[in-house]
Amino acid sequence: MNSIAIDGPAGAGKSSIAKALSKKLGYIYIDTGAMYRAVALFFLDNNVEDGNDAKAEELLEKLDISIKYENGIQKVFLNGDDVTDKLRLEQIGKFASKFSAIGSVREKLVALQRKLAEKENVVMDGRDIGTVVLPKANLKIYLSASSKIRAKRRYLELLEKGFKDLDINIIEDEIIKRDEADMNREISPLKQAEDAYYLDSSEMSIDEVVSKILTMVKEEK
Repeated sequence: MNSIAIDGPAGAGKSSIAKALSKKLGYIYIDTGAMYRAVALFFLDNNVEDGNDAKAEELLEKLDISIKYENGIQKVFLNGDDVTDKLRLEQIGKFASKFSAIGSVREKLVALQRKLAEKENVVMDGRDIGTVVLPKANLKIYLSASSKIRAKRRYLELLEKGFKDLDINIIEDEIIKRDEADMNREISPLKQAEDAYYLDSSEMSIDEVVSKILTMVKEEK
């Protein structure tokens, strides 16, 4: 099986790029960030907000996350319920970063992600795909962009979803804080794999980034 790992900070465009790339290549797209967001939603629904490792580990035994495709669109199911539309909220993203630092959470999801990659050709995006989840991926990309550009993208995304009273400066502050948390956590911190290509998407369109990566795919073959 072939695999492409795309890592990078929040708002860099990983999901959009990975989705478009998977369609071009005929690969399965695995949104690992959505899986961690589903964990955060599960914990919040069960009143775990303080990163309590013991309680989180106990709850993990009741956790089931699955990814299915309906009419070509990825859906995330939490214990049988479609929670796709709930996962992009800023609060969920903030808690996803916190809970992803819990060893038992990462162990459970990494095992699931590797299992998916063993069965299909995949494009997988996240924060530790090239370094931890798929260290032998055929191609690794570290995708980034300035915090201002990432905040603008998230602002426009939320506007499109109907959210109001948004402050782009607050969104940027949250992104910067999340970067710091992701890069400095003890377990699987966000960093560029030694054999990953660095791509700054600040001044690039989705099509331009996808085209660049497709060229890399051809060069790797």
